[in-house]
Amino acid sequence: MNERYNFTPAIVRDLMEIESARQIVKLTVLPPHVAERLRQQARVRSTHYSTRIEGNRLTLAEAEQVVIDGKRFAGRERDVREVQNYYRALQRVEEWAEKQTPITDELIRRLHALIYSGVRSRPTPYRDGQNIIRDLASGAVIYLPPVAEDVPDLMRDLVGWIGQSEREGLPVPIIAGLAHYQFVTIHPFFDGNGRTARALATLLLYRHGYDLGRFYSLEEVYAQDLTAYYAALQTHPHHNYYEGRADADLTGWVAYFTHSMALVFKRVADEVRAQVAQPDVPEPPELRRLDRRARLALGLFTRQETVTNADMAQALGLSARTVRDLIGGWLEDGWLEVADPARKSRRYRLSAKYRQYIGEITAE
Repeated sequence: MNERYNFTPAIVRDLMEIESARQIVKLTVLPPHVAERLRQQARVRSTHYSTRIEGNRLTLAEAEQVVIDGKRFAGRERDVREVQNYYRALQRVEEWAEKQTPITDELIRRLHALIYSGVRSRPTPYRDGQNIIRDLASGAVIYLPPVAEDVPDLMRDLVGWIGQSEREGLPVPIIAGLAHYQFVTIHPFFDGNGRTARALATLLLYRHGYDLGRFYSLEEVYAQDLTAYYAALQTHPHHNYYEGRADADLTGWVAYFTHSMALVFKRVADEVRAQVAQPDVPEPPELRRLDRRARLALGLFTRQETVTNADMAQALGLSARTVRDLIGGWLEDGWLEVADPARKSRRYRLSAKYRQYIGEITAE
């Protein structure tokens, strides 16, 4: 595992900015519906921009329609699947972070399977052949990753380094940044490496309290200036992993990663302060008592009058069976009603009591 980098004054300054923003957000209490709205917006942005970096053609608004409303776009089925898969993978990342699930070889392969193949897929095996990265226009070799035979050992080294660095107390942004770099350098899969690297970095940050309320999207910064993102990853002039890339000085990449984090964290801190400065309109008690999953399901009714079990499963990233159990409880609670009892096309609507709050439901 390559650990060649220096703590430059700029990196130290950005680490201090990150900590300052963390404290601001940590000590600021937002109304639950405002916090959930910010989280939902961040999930959608992360999903859109991480897939956009890899060539996904959906716009931000279209990506939101896919993950919230389950909308399909004819002729762009692959783009839709990519967005759905990444969104669900982020939901799983949040669960793993909350449970403090250890970072293991299998977890990384499960993460890739979620992102690349979908929720029912088994952990992806590492590539068994070379995966040369070429310029699409000229065909020139941009990067030649390590040979397939070396990938398992390199990934074991990465996992071991992550665990050791966590135990030794290395600054979490440094761990996440170096893990991101090393993952794309190893390029352990035939496809989906960039998306998986970014999701892995997010998981590492969330696991150690750098979730910032889950209000941010680092992917958005990368996508806004892809030239800078790829230039930062280009740490050595030679394209061959074995000809210098494996032992390159990573100070430039670490500086880029920590500066990107500092920019995003400062934006979130400013947004949180702006939200607090707005007049506080108390949330109705009927909404305040709902948990996160119920709020996400409720958000579907801001765009459509009735929803199906499949709509809710899509929005929550859960199996149809799990959602059926949740719906049973929600029907008993009285905020959900059966609109169409047909077994195969059963649809649900908000009860009259909750329809009056539709304009206040901001937690999708």
